[in-house]
Amino acid sequence: MKREQIIETIKNESLPVSTSEGETILHLPFIKERELVKKLPISFNELEQEALKAKIIPERYARSIGTTTIDGQIKLLEARVAVIGAGGLGGTIIEFLARMGIGYLVIADGDTFSENNLNRQLLSSEKNVGNNKAKVAGNRVEEVNSAVTPIIFEEYFTEENAKNILKDCDVVVDGLDNLSSRFLVWQTAKQMNIPFIHGAIGGFCGHVTTFFPDDEGLELIYSNKQRKSNRGNEVILGNPAATPLMIAAWQIQEVIKLITGQGSPLHHQMLYMDAGRNVAQIFEL
Repeated sequence: MKREQIIETIKNESLPVSTSEGETILHLPFIKERELVKKLPISFNELEQEALKAKIIPERYARSIGTTTIDGQIKLLEARVAVIGAGGLGGTIIEFLARMGIGYLVIADGDTFSENNLNRQLLSSEKNVGNNKAKVAGNRVEEVNSAVTPIIFEEYFTEENAKNILKDCDVVVDGLDNLSSRFLVWQTAKQMNIPFIHGAIGGFCGHVTTFFPDDEGLELIYSNKQRKSNRGNEVILGNPAATPLMIAAWQIQEVIKLITGQGSPLHHQMLYMDAGRNVAQIFEL
């Protein structure tokens, strides 16, 4: 089937929607997407991209387009983003990147859910205690957005598998809880010329920053003494439910900004937040 025929078929299944400016645009409901992929030689991801190129908005992204733009949403569907760690930070990042329509989500985590994850980790539940986090995350992505392909590594990030996990990725996101793994991910991303979005939490506090391959990186934040101890402040200060959500939300926004070109990333800057003292500050790095 020719592309022109595919576009015409999509248009015929779309619904007109009036905007606040009095214009009429076409929206494509998911129920129609599901019907179309059954009769067209096309995947959900390809279908949504073709619709967007024809200025037809898949209904699931209708509330995103004002920020991402149509061209930006296409870029999201084309993107390949790695999230290393699928726990407190990573689970939330994965959930909402899937909802934003990141086309390919690489998820790596060798850990399993435990009972002490239930207070804060979005993907954990009483039923999946003991299950691998990356596998659970992949299943969740498939439930949330059929246009997103999860690429699952049920293993920890190591020197041996690092380059294979990050192969062809556009952005790498830190969902980890220890400094040795964070430094390994950052160093690998730097070698492979991939931007790295770092986030960390402890108690009411957390911080976010984005490093590009030419940057000095995590060495600007963590001392040699901290690196030797390996664990961050969360060991002492705890991990309350809302803090990972607060930091993960900013990491998600950094991904969206980098891929779509909208907004300004936290480059050479670190956003520090302390919900206990109602403080949010940006520090120059």
